[in-house]
Amino acid sequence: MPRNSHNPYQLLEKLCAIHAPSGEEYALTAFILDYIKKESKSWKVKPEIYHGEGFQDNIILKFGKPRTAIFAHLDSIGFTVRYENQLIPIGGPEAEDGYRLVGKDGMGEIVCRIKLDEEGHIYHDFARPIQRGTSLTFQPDFRETAEYVQSPYMDNRLGVLNALEVAKDLEDGVIVFSTWEEHGGGSVPYLAKFIHEKWGITQALISDITWVTEGVQHGLGVAISMRDRNIPRRSYVNRIIEIAEEAQIPYQLEVEGAGSSDGRELQVSPYPFDWCFVGAPEDHVHSPNEIVHKADFESMVALYTVLIKHL
Repeated sequence: MPRNSHNPYQLLEKLCAIHAPSGEEYALTAFILDYIKKESKSWKVKPEIYHGEGFQDNIILKFGKPRTAIFAHLDSIGFTVRYENQLIPIGGPEAEDGYRLVGKDGMGEIVCRIKLDEEGHIYHDFARPIQRGTSLTFQPDFRETAEYVQSPYMDNRLGVLNALEVAKDLEDGVIVFSTWEEHGGGSVPYLAKFIHEKWGITQALISDITWVTEGVQHGLGVAISMRDRNIPRRSYVNRIIEIAEEAQIPYQLEVEGAGSSDGRELQVSPYPFDWCFVGAPEDHVHSPNEIVHKADFESMVALYTVLIKHL
């Protein structure tokens, strides 16, 4: 990772604290647009920015003559308030008794805890009724040590941070900040249509966070996913592995039968996209305690910086 006066983990803490569950990404969208406006003055190439009408809460950045797109989803998991203190999951959050949640409705700020009944139904314990439809997310709790960063919503604020770090020196490429990924997707089809028809893009990297498993460990490098629930084209994945080998960047190969990402929507789109999920592994997935090794994130940034130049 390029070393300068900017500490990326300070920015990560800000990103992780922004309330942006699926369908409600607008606050994070506004933050990123403001960040780009301020910081892009010092980037190697100042990008063209596409957002607003026709793009919902998504953002597309176009640099130079792009061949490859980086996709990073903005949204997080969370909960929606139903009736009688009930909570409905947004995406697949871990729900344990006592987890602290935050949000805001028309009557003010909300800080409460998850309560589970004997059948596993999810409730909140706030002292007053919360207006129905209000979204709640895990309370910010950012922790940093010499080797690790830990916080709710490393997935996918680290993927967003990776894209912003790569943007500093990016000469030719597209960065797509997408929405709804945690709750079934929906934005990638029209974003893929736009970048394919406008610039002929057919290659993508999925800047997202994966799992620590028996085969993918902390501290051994970024994970290159050979498959999850979906199977990308092997020749494209092999090229990514070759580039990582040539650059001598630490990486791990991931092989899973479950899980999905924005790559799924590219694969089922009517456009001939090659894609590969390349991301740092985390433990305690979709909980308030998601944890990632800094070396894995730094190898993620390094590999993306090389891939976007050579793919």
